[in-house]
Amino acid sequence: MHVTSVNLGRATAVDYTDAEDGMTGHGKRPVPGPVRVFAPGPKATGLGSGLEGDAVCDRRHHGGDHQAVYAYAREDLDWWEGELRRELPAGIFGENFTTSGIDLNTARLGDRWRVGADLVLEVASARIPCRTFQGALGESSWVRRFTRAARPGAYLRVIEEGRVSPGDTVEVVHRADHDVTVELWFRAFTTERALLPRTLAAGAAMEPAAHETVRHYLEKYGAGAGA
Repeated sequence: MHVTSVNLGRATAVDYTDAEDGMTGHGKRPVPGPVRVFAPGPKATGLGSGLEGDAVCDRRHHGGDHQAVYAYAREDLDWWEGELRRELPAGIFGENFTTSGIDLNTARLGDRWRVGADLVLEVASARIPCRTFQGALGESSWVRRFTRAARPGAYLRVIEEGRVSPGDTVEVVHRADHDVTVELWFRAFTTERALLPRTLAAGAAMEPAAHETVRHYLEKYGAGAGA
């Protein structure tokens, strides 16, 4: 298991983003490394991305400690290449890490990975697609198609800061003892809302905003919802 590519993006003006300033850092390109990875702070007031030199422009929906790093598997990019019949280079999905040998979608919230010598990351949630993602990729109905496939990739928080380079190994150093996978979390927060109560098993590994969403769901539908 290793990182095949480390990808950074610059703030760029586009006509397909919901960001108030019309800028996006979605278009990421591979860099040689090493790149410093750190906890960027709160979503609205922090530094955005957890990678030095990487831009996150729409702070309403992206970045912050619970979305410090976005990882997507080369194996899933290869699957999409077959579906879309086009080449998909590393970084095209806006991922910071393109990985190999890791099934990101079956990773559990709270799983911890050591990347390289020093960096420790924790699986925090799944990537939910937006209009900017669709515009950057140039595929019609992309949000719906990406959602239906349920291969979202993982958002990671930084537990111990460090540096990362292409080729660094990934070691699972902690495996969470529940069944809330990245894929289950994604389906619960997109197409299968009845699954939302099950995500509470992830406990503190799930970000506060997600807990709040589940709380509102339970208030509306009751404690037996999703059972």
